[in-house]
Amino acid sequence: MSTTKTGPLAGCRIVEFDAIGPVPLAGMILSDLGADIVRIGRPGKAGVDAPGDKILLRGRNKIALDLKDPEQRDQAMALVSKADALLEGTRPGVMERLGLGPEDCFAHNPKLAYGRMTGWGQEGPLSQSAGHDLDYIAITGALGAMGRKGEPPSPPLNLVGDYGGGTMFLALGIVSAILSARTTGKGQVVDAAMTDGAAVLMSMFYAFHDVGMWKAEREANLLDGGTPFYRCYETADGGYMAVGALEPQFFAVLLEKLEIDAADFPQYDRARWGDMVTAFETRFASRTRDEWAAHFEGSDACVAPVLSIAEAPAHPHNVARQTFAERDGTMHPMPAPRFSGTPAAIGNSSDLDIEEALALWE
Repeated sequence: MSTTKTGPLAGCRIVEFDAIGPVPLAGMILSDLGADIVRIGRPGKAGVDAPGDKILLRGRNKIALDLKDPEQRDQAMALVSKADALLEGTRPGVMERLGLGPEDCFAHNPKLAYGRMTGWGQEGPLSQSAGHDLDYIAITGALGAMGRKGEPPSPPLNLVGDYGGGTMFLALGIVSAILSARTTGKGQVVDAAMTDGAAVLMSMFYAFHDVGMWKAEREANLLDGGTPFYRCYETADGGYMAVGALEPQFFAVLLEKLEIDAADFPQYDRARWGDMVTAFETRFASRTRDEWAAHFEGSDACVAPVLSIAEAPAHPHNVARQTFAERDGTMHPMPAPRFSGTPAAIGNSSDLDIEEALALWE
């Protein structure tokens, strides 16, 4: 059997072991980009059985294997031997105890890109400790920089640790290791730790801190809500508008659209920021969110309505770019980024047995 997937990763074969958090999203993204993925789940858990699985598990063929059973472990290894890459998200040492660790797999497939996703990394004092996204970003400086002054830090969903620091670095690492193997003939382990990735995401802020441009106090900095022209304002109907007019030319348009005299508020006069906030709050409170959205539409004021998850797919810009689409009654974010020559697409999903899965890669 052969696959007909398209996209820039068409022809890449990946075995994805059942995991939570960043691994399923990495599998989804790589599948959207054309990789042919067989996802191995535990018996009774190979298919869609949890909230979000209809989206996060899209585009992959799924099989169920009990990896503690030697025969079924060997069946998993048979798949790995045919793959370009492997994704796993277990605690360090688990795959080795199952007989599916890197050295075991390299013995069957020396060109394999072996992707390992953890919060703390494969070694280090915390490597065997449990944790979640919030814990991982807490030790990188990221969480401490987020939230309102004088209040506990605000969890940024799980976007910074799980998905930004985890998924994206795992996916990049896998593609890089596949490219390296095609040049060198040798596979390698990709040790993707959310703490490492989140720290890299903080690079600009560490650069600011290095030159004295970032204060430890929240809401005292350029991008943390400390400036009147980079924050959200409530509207008359309880909605919000996001204001991001950082550059002087955009700030000038913002004041013009708000009908505020520019002479009253020099942009970087900190002594006037308190009054500027009050003026902005008063103006935004005078109209509804959608009225302000229409007012700012197409301008260079860098202002946008804050939409809910339910509202976002219907925004005209998202509609025009087909950023979202409904499939089988579920609204999906569509594949990104866009490719001019090898467009990405959501593939079909199937539940297979091991014979069918191996036949896919004949």
